[in-house]
Amino acid sequence: MVDSSLWVVMPVKNLEDAKQRLAGVLSGGERRALFRAMLEDVLSALSLSTGLAGVVAVTRDDEAAALAARYGARVLEESANRGHTAASRFGAAVLADEGVAGMVQLPADVPLVTPEDIEALLQAHGPAPAVTLAPSRDQRGTNAVVCSPPDVLPLGFGDDSFFPHLARARSLGIEPPVVRRPGLALDIDTREDLLTFLATPSSTRTRDYLLASGIAERLRRSASAQSAAP
Repeated sequence: MVDSSLWVVMPVKNLEDAKQRLAGVLSGGERRALFRAMLEDVLSALSLSTGLAGVVAVTRDDEAAALAARYGARVLEESANRGHTAASRFGAAVLADEGVAGMVQLPADVPLVTPEDIEALLQAHGPAPAVTLAPSRDQRGTNAVVCSPPDVLPLGFGDDSFFPHLARARSLGIEPPVVRRPGLALDIDTREDLLTFLATPSSTRTRDYLLASGIAERLRRSASAQSAAP
């Protein structure tokens, strides 16, 4: 049975600083526009997910806050930009203090996520104390965490966070279900991620932006040139 008392916590960094790992591929303006498109894709999917109590966007960015509010999300302002882990922990702590039953931690850069992906997370999640994990496509990072109560698991994100999260949950006597779905697994951080995203058909703002801006064609030409090089 889906627990409809769960809130999503989504950290959103300043748009002007987003996707620094793509700096060698995209200009600053392109990175900003890409991140905004991804954020809107994720917010749209969450707004159509019927099994959630609500969404909390943790951000200091005015544009991101306005966009989140347009989709009915609550905005929680950070006192400083301290990174993804600190923002996630902040959101979890606030929800725990408010007596919320649980949270779904989700990043803003998974533009292929669907309401069905969110439902799969909620269906897999058990009664408290409980943790459910969704790894990134390389099985190293963590692209979603469901926690009941919200602060049951010490969160720590990065390139190799999945197995540490798994180990921490087990150290608490919790065996987390692991949900593997393409829409949750692909977060966009690198040129290779962009090419993988473009190879996956979707009706997303992110895809529309990459095509309309000429970025998609530029990436494909670059990939073809590299593969043809001796």
